[in-house]
Amino acid sequence: MIARFKDLCMDAADARRLGGFWAGILDGELVDTGDGDARIDPRAAASAAESVWVNTVPEPRTGKTRVHLDLRLAGREPDGLLAAGARLIREPDTEIDWWVLADPEGNQFCAFAQREGRRPGVFELVVDSADPVAQATWWAEVVGGRAERAESGVASVVGADGFPWDHWVFVPVAERKRVKNRVHWDVELTGPDATALIAAGATLLAEPTGTVPWWVLADPEGNEFCAFPPR
Repeated sequence: MIARFKDLCMDAADARRLGGFWAGILDGELVDTGDGDARIDPRAAASAAESVWVNTVPEPRTGKTRVHLDLRLAGREPDGLLAAGARLIREPDTEIDWWVLADPEGNQFCAFAQREGRRPGVFELVVDSADPVAQATWWAEVVGGRAERAESGVASVVGADGFPWDHWVFVPVAERKRVKNRVHWDVELTGPDATALIAAGATLLAEPTGTVPWWVLADPEGNEFCAFPPR
C-alpha cells in the first residue's frame, strides 16, 4: 500500500454556490475557507465520510464528467434534489432504474430510489474507464484492498484504506478521457514523497511548491489526483 484515500474535490466556477448545493444534499456544513474555495464537513462526528473540498477554477466546464457520485434517496422520487437546484437529465426507463441529474454547474450524478435497510446519501464513487479491471487493480495496489470484476465488465476496489463509502467502481465507457476531470480524489502518502507512486505508474503533473504542499499526478488513464505527505 502506497497511500490511503483522503477526500473528494470538485472544481467550480462558484465554489460557494456549488458547495451550498452539495452541502444541502449531503446534510453537511458549508465552510468558507477564506481563499475563494469552500469545504463541506460532515455534521455527524461519528461519520466515516471525509470532507468534500470545492475549489474555484478559472476554466469553464467542458465535456462529460468522468468521475461522479451515486446517491441513495430518502424516498422514491428525486423531488428534493430538483427543488434544491438539480437538473433532470434522464428518468428511469427500460434500460436504467435510476435518475441521472446534474448539479448547478452541470456535473452529472445518479440518484437511486430508497430501499429498505439502505441509508440515504452517497453510497458509491463511479469512474468512467477504458479498462475498468486494470484501473481497479492499479488503485487497489495503491490504496490497499482488492479488485473485483463483475460479469457486466464493471470492476470495483474493495477494502481501500480510508475510503468512506460503500463502493468504488470503475465502469466501461467507449470514449477516452479528453479534458481535465471536474471531480477528483486526494490520497495521503504512506511515505515521505510521491516516488513510489510514480514508480508504480502514476504520471507527475506538478511538484509541491511553497504554497502548494502536495503533488499533482495522474493515474494510468489520465485521471488527475493529488497526493499529500503524511500528517
